[in-house]
Amino acid sequence: MKTNRISFFLIALVVMSCMQKNENSGPQYGVAPAFIELPVYSFAIHPLHNPNKLIQSYQPLINYLNAHVSGYRFTLEASRDYSVFEEKYKAGKPDFLLPNPWQTLQAINCGYSVIAMAGDPDDFKGIFIVRNDGDIQTPSDLKGKSISYPSPTALAACIMPQYYLYCSGIDVVNDIENHYVGSQESSIMNVFLRRTAVGATWPPPWRAFQIDHPREAAELRVIWETEPLINNSVMVRHDIPQELKQQVQKLLLELCNTDQGKTILNGMETARFSMATNQDYDVVREYVARFEREVSKIEVK
Repeated sequence: MKTNRISFFLIALVVMSCMQKNENSGPQYGVAPAFIELPVYSFAIHPLHNPNKLIQSYQPLINYLNAHVSGYRFTLEASRDYSVFEEKYKAGKPDFLLPNPWQTLQAINCGYSVIAMAGDPDDFKGIFIVRNDGDIQTPSDLKGKSISYPSPTALAACIMPQYYLYCSGIDVVNDIENHYVGSQESSIMNVFLRRTAVGATWPPPWRAFQIDHPREAAELRVIWETEPLINNSVMVRHDIPQELKQQVQKLLLELCNTDQGKTILNGMETARFSMATNQDYDVVREYVARFEREVSKIEVK
């Protein structure tokens, strides 16, 4: 009798084990969704500001794209200086770019296409910053003195100011000392610190400098400005999915229509994004050709 009870118990264990195995062999359901890793695309901005300030200004735009573009994710990419940024797009690394107009021409040759213009054309001009207590009054006063620029490839903050001086009778190669200091803010700070007599920049960084460094800005002023040209571009690499390109372009063009979008634009010192193509930047090609023909070759490091 005892043996029969043990046998019955063992048979019951086997049956229960089989039933449990069958129950676990089907699909498993849970309340938590499976994690889906989205493809990540980089958005590289040319050095309008130092890296920390640039991230502060442009991260809200990246957050907005991440919230409104389906199926993809974006990361913001800052660069230490102009040469580092230019090395990146020449190697075709960033997926999206916001370069200056001169860099736009270079990036076109590296497989990128324009999908928008950032800001108003009238805001894209060179300005000259001097100290209030300085002795600079006219361009001729610059002979023998030094000027700071972010980079030799900064169109509004170097090429256009140098062309302005050339048209004012200054030999920019021999009459002045040219210092390329890496960023817009550094160009302005060099004047404040009396390292250069004049600093070349353009309106958005100067407005940002006045907000971030009011004490230093109070000792400086704009003395001259150039004629305006076309503004910065937004570009996409040729192999980016057409669907993604169209989503980003649409969101950028519509930013100025909402309160949230206007706040993002204000933080970037950008009035709006407008429709643009590669052909819109032919005016820059003509300007640069005239500059190199009449003034000097642009220094590309």
